Amino acid sequence: MALRSRWQSNRSILRLFDLLPSYNLSPLLYTARHNCTVAAAAEVPESRKSPIQILRTAAEVRSWRREQLAKGLTVGLVPTMGALHAGHMRLVQSSMRMNDATMVSIFVNPAQFAPTEDLASYPRDFDADIEQLAAQEGDNRQVDVVFAPHVEEMYPNGIPLNIADQKGAFVSVHGLSEQLEGSIRPQFFRGVATVVSKLLNIVTPERVYFGQKDIQQTVVVKRLVQDLCYGSVVHVVPTSRDANGLALSSRNAYLTEQTREDAAVIYKALQNAVMAYRQNTSAEKIIETVVSTITENFNKDDIEYVCVNDKDTLEELETVHPLKGAIVSLAVRVPNKFGGKTRLIDNILL
Repeated sequence: MALRSRWQSNRSILRLFDLLPSYNLSPLLYTARHNCTVAAAAEVPESRKSPIQILRTAAEVRSWRREQLAKGLTVGLVPTMGALHAGHMRLVQSSMRMNDATMVSIFVNPAQFAPTEDLASYPRDFDADIEQLAAQEGDNRQVDVVFAPHVEEMYPNGIPLNIADQKGAFVSVHGLSEQLEGSIRPQFFRGVATVVSKLLNIVTPERVYFGQKDIQQTVVVKRLVQDLCYGSVVHVVPTSRDANGLALSSRNAYLTEQTREDAAVIYKALQNAVMAYRQNTSAEKIIETVVSTITENFNKDDIEYVCVNDKDTLEELETVHPLKGAIVSLAVRVPNKFGGKTRLIDNILL
């Protein structure tokens, strides 16, 4: 792999402790050791009386969807894993502007977590999520319904975290899932593609909304929708950021205030990449600029990768064509409040 188009730390093959937000490993080790399903780790709790209609089964969603079709109403879907923040609300607002009805799904998808990752400790606050969604208003529209299925509804045959032990139908998008995040989290996009396929099959929305922060995910989903002939249009909404530029993420809850401040250097590095590109279209020079900036606050070994890729194919580039541009993306491990490291990803378009 050409160094000119990619920078990768020699520590990018992550160890168990690098991936977890804390060292409370017992739920994950139990799951991996006994090959049990992960309903307890991924479950959405029953909410108290909700201001928004909550649906739990595919049959309920299809019944609701038929009602919208009978009324001639369009539907937008915002898929989430909960722990909602302002970035999610931006997706919701986009859907509310463009559709007659908006559905938000809240489902922590076990299929996109490896046995060593943070499924058991992934942030969850279902009631707070519902309160945020209920507060969203615009153009006399609101969030109409939340789809919060139980794990057995989405994976009726169970879902062990080890891919080798999984049985049933899964979806992979080859050629776009193996690089970047896929090189670090090899089962991630298989899990994403599978759950998005299920949601599109169940909801059949006119439009579905994703954030640019997970830009490789948006490329994978667009190809999925195209190749499997789904009728939904994929809308990508620009990344929402804190005042210091840090991209909003549910996993930011793992960070100390000091780390949040230090992590502002990530977006600074991406902005510097844009300035470097304006002077030199060499991917090598752009990557050198990003790495140099990030190491102002973090160790070089904590940078998992910095890449310059084609916007459509994710092919690694040596030179950026001025008429087409490119994606500059990165992943950095930063200290968290539990004494471990949390992965932050971000990107910018050239």
